Amino acid sequence: MSLLLFILLLFLFIINVPIAIALGLSTVIVILITGTIELSTLPHRMFTTLDSFPLLAAPFFILAGKIMEHGGISDKIVEFASSLVGHLRGGLAHVSIVACMFFAALSGSAVATTAAVGALMIPSMVKAGYSREFAASVQAAGGTTGVIIPPSVPMVMFAVSAGVSVSDLFIAGIIPGIFIGFSLMIWVYIYSLKHNIRSNEKFEFKKAVNSGFSSFLALLMPLIILGGIYSGTFTPTEASVIAVVYGFVIGKFVYKKITMEVMKKIILDTVVVVSTLSVIIASASFFGFYITIERLPHELASMISNMNLQPVVVMMVIIIFLLIVGMFIDEISAIIILTPILLPIVTAVGIDPVHFGLLMIINLTIGLLTPPVGLSLFVASKVGNILPEKMIKPLIPFIVIMTLDVVLLYLLPQLSIGVVNILS
Repeated sequence: MSLLLFILLLFLFIINVPIAIALGLSTVIVILITGTIELSTLPHRMFTTLDSFPLLAAPFFILAGKIMEHGGISDKIVEFASSLVGHLRGGLAHVSIVACMFFAALSGSAVATTAAVGALMIPSMVKAGYSREFAASVQAAGGTTGVIIPPSVPMVMFAVSAGVSVSDLFIAGIIPGIFIGFSLMIWVYIYSLKHNIRSNEKFEFKKAVNSGFSSFLALLMPLIILGGIYSGTFTPTEASVIAVVYGFVIGKFVYKKITMEVMKKIILDTVVVVSTLSVIIASASFFGFYITIERLPHELASMISNMNLQPVVVMMVIIIFLLIVGMFIDEISAIIILTPILLPIVTAVGIDPVHFGLLMIINLTIGLLTPPVGLSLFVASKVGNILPEKMIKPLIPFIVIMTLDVVLLYLLPQLSIGVVNILS
């Protein structure tokens, strides 16, 4: 019956039924056919899944990201990033990626990072002589760090789905997020050499210090949020509320960018995103509950264990699988659907759940750069006023680099889970 469930789900995806409806409808149809469990458990299961304190962090981090996007914070971050790396060959492209990395530590969202930084950097890059497609591609790729560098909404979703610590996942994402950002900058430098792109700026220590001071309040936020989580001062959920309050205060009273009209838009946008997310989570929880009752994850894990495959072989197959999935299903939906299935398999071959969670998130994040559901691709194309298909070719090197990064991070767990173990 698990096979029937997946065939139904695939059919509903193919005919363009929204993910939340497809998950719920396919599960209900199979239950009506098999009578495995009572349908009366459906609303109870959906409600109890949403009634989760750790899960509360997701809507608050989404709201915080929207506030950062509209609160004038991105201006200060871009200014500071420019003072640090604007002098490098291909300077503005480096500035775009570094600014995304800083903004990622505030927003927890790839879309918010791409939109906020891209609105400033893409026009600047085009004005400086960069091709519009390259400028938009750099921004789309850099924006993916928004869900890799903590805090991260997908990390919260995986932690809740897998029953692992949100704090551990946040800690595990710090060095890999920076590593991926720097790897993207390496390609930018190679591209700049190939196309003879130079920078007219020079590094000035005094300018960097002054810019750091003017950006201090914006840069202080990730230190407060992440420092508070790692020190045990507050939980990730409490940190998400503090992020909202802090972002609102500096956006409203310091940078004076948040008006009543802007706040209405921020809240409305957040409600739309969170409502959609909640319906997906509720439907996926029942889907996951059914496949667990059917013992599908357990059977798959047992089968893999009996095959005596090396962990590296299992992980390489999963990496390829997730790359394909990421092209067609948005990241959070994929995490909610696949975590109950894949987690028993990887733990059966000895892969740490937190390490796997990070790899899964990065893997699916690559899908943000590919059609047909690449959100970062479409946001960058909209901000950059360019057709998405024109960005595909310049995005290919970034996609290849990020895929290699996933493999390297799997082979070097010291960069992620090693840090968690040290801090623990």
